[in-house]
Amino acid sequence: MAVPPTSSLSTSTSTSTSSPDPLRWKALVVLAVAQLTVVLDASIVNVALPSIQRDLHFADSDVQWIVNAYALAFGGFLLLGGRTADLLGRRRVFMTGLGLFAATSLLGGLAPTAGLLIAARVGQGLGAAIIAPAALSIVTTTFTEGAERNKALGIWGALAGAGGAIGVLLGGVLTQWAGWEWVMFVNVPICVVAAVLTPGFVRESRGHERTGIDFAGAALVTGGLSVLVYALVDAERAGWGSARTIGLLGLAAVLLLVFALVELRLVKHPVMPLRIFRNRNLSSANAVSLLVGAALLSMFFFISLYLQQVLGFSALEAGLSYLPFSVASIVAAGAASQLVTKVGPRPVLACGLALTAVGLLLFTRIPADGTFAGDVLLPSVVAALGLGFSFVPVTIVAVSGVTPQESGLASGLINTTQQIGGALGLAVLSSVANARIRELLEGKQAGGPATADAMTEGFRLAFAVGAGFALLGVLITLLAVPRGERSVRDDVPVTPV
Repeated sequence: MAVPPTSSLSTSTSTSTSSPDPLRWKALVVLAVAQLTVVLDASIVNVALPSIQRDLHFADSDVQWIVNAYALAFGGFLLLGGRTADLLGRRRVFMTGLGLFAATSLLGGLAPTAGLLIAARVGQGLGAAIIAPAALSIVTTTFTEGAERNKALGIWGALAGAGGAIGVLLGGVLTQWAGWEWVMFVNVPICVVAAVLTPGFVRESRGHERTGIDFAGAALVTGGLSVLVYALVDAERAGWGSARTIGLLGLAAVLLLVFALVELRLVKHPVMPLRIFRNRNLSSANAVSLLVGAALLSMFFFISLYLQQVLGFSALEAGLSYLPFSVASIVAAGAASQLVTKVGPRPVLACGLALTAVGLLLFTRIPADGTFAGDVLLPSVVAALGLGFSFVPVTIVAVSGVTPQESGLASGLINTTQQIGGALGLAVLSSVANARIRELLEGKQAGGPATADAMTEGFRLAFAVGAGFALLGVLITLLAVPRGERSVRDDVPVTPV
């Protein structure tokens, strides 16, 4: 008799507790709200960007760093955050992250200059990098593998998947009615309440005995990824073939190669033991997650600019425009958790990525004189369905077949690829869009398009490239993501570090 696909996703994994935690569902609420906060903070500033740019005098080419400073720190330090949670205690690390996130959010709201705001966004990213893997590893070690964990991760994925749209919605409301500073301040009470509730609902746990922490590896991977993203962002201005761009790309490659060498040879307890990629579930899920981030997370950036700078929406109107997206992504994520239990993760994930590609391709048809109902609503709902059907199965696959001792590492890794994918995707798509806009505007005096037309053309090209990322994700899913019943090879265990 065939074994149900998701019940066997990771036969080698067991939870860290001998019996179900009676407070596990209440703990999930606290953890999911904290995760929602760190996810929506990647997008909550999008609607506020024009106001922030005006008040703090950001140059056009530097505005994206308000988004990328957070994403880079978030993605770059997630591995360290996940490893630290395994070693020092997941609840303790989770609460530490909440404190840091609250403090830097307060600093961001009070920032009087562009530089201080960027610094605060880096601090928020670091706090998020501590919160996210600790929270997800608590979920994976608290809930029994199979249908119950899939249900928990479905709730988790619903909030995480909808976080981007909820962030834009909330950002619009706060920017319009209270000022852009409140997109930062709003995090403070949420983090304080979560920190107060955590000791009562969340058990302390850790992977194994205390060992060293690989700060060198964390610094190298963060530095390499940061230089890579900066090179892509700066390439439009410096030129893709310039010595500056080539030098920065070379430096990024060297830093990442040294990181790989350090992890393989030079440290006893690496922040990312590369042998963990022998787990086919984890390696394929993270490859797909990188592309999901690249395709979807940057979508909020361009749609927010299109609504406000082309269609003339206010911050509040732009935020409210994401309400259908939020509802659709939550519904899709809830359905995805049920479907994964019945048919396995691969078909659900492939379907989600295909819907994402369709939604982004529909966005390539937006006109400069468009309307929300006629040109934005349908593509956003389709993309939202794709997001919901993608986030849940890719998370389930990524944490399957991983020992409880390394759940923090696996949780950090899947969050890392999503955030780094978003940062790299935004860098690439911004360069593509800005190059196209500049090309069209240079011909304006000779009868070329007006500014709104040029901006729309640039955004359309960015959406087309994003759809390409999603289609590549479909291909990897079909070729590399294992079927449910063969997701973990018994002869290639993932051993504790």
